[in-house]
Amino acid sequence: MSDHISIWGELGDVDHELRHLDVAGVRTRVLRAGTGPDLVLLHGTGGHLEAYARDIAGLARNFRVTAYDMVGHGWSDLPDVPFTVDVLSDHLLGLMNALGIASAHLSGESLGGWVVAWTAAHHPGRVRRIVLNTPGNIANKPEVMARLVASTTTAVSDPSDANVRARVAWLFHDKEMVTDELVDLRRRVYTRDGFRRAVDNILVLQDPVTRARFSWDPSWVGRITAPTLLLWTDHDPTGGLDEAQMLLDWLPDARLHVITGAGHWPQWEKPDEFVEQHETFLLPVHTPVTAVRA
Repeated sequence: MSDHISIWGELGDVDHELRHLDVAGVRTRVLRAGTGPDLVLLHGTGGHLEAYARDIAGLARNFRVTAYDMVGHGWSDLPDVPFTVDVLSDHLLGLMNALGIASAHLSGESLGGWVVAWTAAHHPGRVRRIVLNTPGNIANKPEVMARLVASTTTAVSDPSDANVRARVAWLFHDKEMVTDELVDLRRRVYTRDGFRRAVDNILVLQDPVTRARFSWDPSWVGRITAPTLLLWTDHDPTGGLDEAQMLLDWLPDARLHVITGAGHWPQWEKPDEFVEQHETFLLPVHTPVTAVRA
């Protein structure tokens, strides 16, 4: 049996605050916990802050943790605009402004990692160190984009248990960790008023023409000065270690750690290792990281 309890079970003994903030007119759902250096967590495509439920307690021991629903996601507002990487980055910076965070460590999973990297490249003064967690399809493979579009639109258009469960299961290597609670939570997001339109705005980044404006490329990735930790897994459905090597070649100051036995959500499947890697990389007591090349 999985050692997972429940989302509330993971957060039940953690002092935290969950509220909505106005971020430049966008009602934004935010969870905060802990004290210490600021660490902001960004979820992936179509996701929500509960993606980090298993990590909040551990990270809050050493960081002031902020997890939030990106604009167009979760229970944040769903304005009718394409949610391109620059729009999501502006929302992140607006949230930091609303919370009085001048600069922070940023950790993003999948789409969240893309937003983190874009922000670090274009707004370096707001970023300390960054963690790119299974950042997703660095090579822009059409088949990966098509699979994500198909599974997401199917689950939103027909949010049956089978369709939503299949979309959630895509994130995991250990399918036994796909609980009814996670499926039901994702269904509630998918059935929000206006979410069918919102998902089209989310998935614009899977359109090759739109994606080309923001695609991972050394022309902008090479501008990232923040020390970077790449968290990869051995079962990520969006890309293998060859894509991690691409980022290592482009980033001026980066290291790679591979989490084994996990898929696209290592923060859920391997929370202890996920937290330990953040502590090792981000806490100031550790020796600064220099570039590591495979």
